[in-house]
Amino acid sequence: MTRLGSIAVRTIALTVALSALAYALDTVTLRLGKSQTSSVMVRPYFAVPKKNGLTEFMFQQPQPQSCVNSLFPHFGFTPCWWLRRHTEQRISL
Repeated sequence: MTRLGSIAVRTIALTVALSALAYALDTVTLRLGKSQTSSVMVRPYFAVPKKNGLTEFMFQQPQPQSCVNSLFPHFGFTPCWWLRRHTEQRISL
């Protein structure tokens, strides 16, 4: 294997190992922490395509959505840091 190929393989292996370590540490801190989940108010809206090519938007009332206080998604919940930045949830029909 060439020197460049060896460096690429090592870089990919290191990236995968660091990602796995970050996820494992995130899981441990989540399980040992005080508050695992929170709630964020989101505003869902429907995007309905019309026959003439336009899209009609139907906004719903804001509603709470559960989220997890971690860096990565856990337990089927979205991370709170991401959900706070994306409070409008588009539902395409």
